[in-house]
Amino acid sequence: MPTTTWNRHHVLSLADFTAAEYNTVLQTAASFQEVLSRRTKKVPTLQGQVVANLFFESSTRTRSSFELAAKRLSADTLNFAAASSSMTKGETILDTAKTYLAMGTDIMVVRHREAGVPNAIAAEMDRLGVKVSVLNAGDGQHEHPSQALLDLFTITTLIDPASPRLELLKGKKIAIVGDILHSRVARSNIWSLIASGAEVHLAAPPTLLPKLFAEYICEESEVRSQELFSDSPTPQLFLHWQLEPALENADFVMTLRLQKERMTAHLLPSLREYHQLFGITSTKVQLCKPNVKVLHPGPVNRGVEISSELMDDPEFSLIQSQVTSGVAVRMALLYLLGSGKA
Repeated sequence: MPTTTWNRHHVLSLADFTAAEYNTVLQTAASFQEVLSRRTKKVPTLQGQVVANLFFESSTRTRSSFELAAKRLSADTLNFAAASSSMTKGETILDTAKTYLAMGTDIMVVRHREAGVPNAIAAEMDRLGVKVSVLNAGDGQHEHPSQALLDLFTITTLIDPASPRLELLKGKKIAIVGDILHSRVARSNIWSLIASGAEVHLAAPPTLLPKLFAEYICEESEVRSQELFSDSPTPQLFLHWQLEPALENADFVMTLRLQKERMTAHLLPSLREYHQLFGITSTKVQLCKPNVKVLHPGPVNRGVEISSELMDDPEFSLIQSQVTSGVAVRMALLYLLGSGKA
């Protein structure tokens, strides 16, 4: 296990993560990746601690990944399901969190369809003066820190399996394609990739780009630098209304699921037209570098964001690697938050 100082009590956003913190997560996850390759995959690191998975929104991959990560660290787990909870009888979110606090919970992993709920629970824990850590497992259209960190880990371990680190992505071109408007994954990935020094290209139909970014797109839909990151000596964030400029000479392509359950307006003519214009296929990736790799946070709408042929092609697809990386990265986050509580 890498020797390092970790002072963060909650993981709610990547907006204020430092390079040292990114590298701490990557190096710790690499250590746990090695543990997961052994015959005995469990370590006693968090033995006696309780991890509560408070998923107020449906999830399969993220919830299962956190649950497995906690069990691999020998923690006790509590799993909350909103549909069968006292919330159906009028209990508030904070009252639910305090109920789990009273059961001896040390770490709360929180997912909610509304932005800011993990922050509100963390603020309440801090107000109560308890040592409970809160980890954001996805909140509305805000952020999904652990997904962006596992994406970062997947890419950096591909480049250097022995020593994944942030600076490996400096100067790499990474395209993020799809429903950026509704994607918390995209927001967290933007923070981590900008911190790495990568050149990030966002590509989506105009209706699926956030208003925050829309003013930075030229009328002819060519690239223009986003000015949020004024401390960067060179432009790092670019936006496109067409797919081809984003894919040209890209090292990695992150395609996003269409968030159909969050769309309250008819933002697309049809899924078929979306796939024709923005779907990632074996033909379209020929615009990228020859060794390009494709990622997707899942679940995948086959034939919409990405073709089945490309998704199942091990030469290009890192989708299964992302799932595997997720357990190691979430073990790292739980370890870093929980190691100070022993």
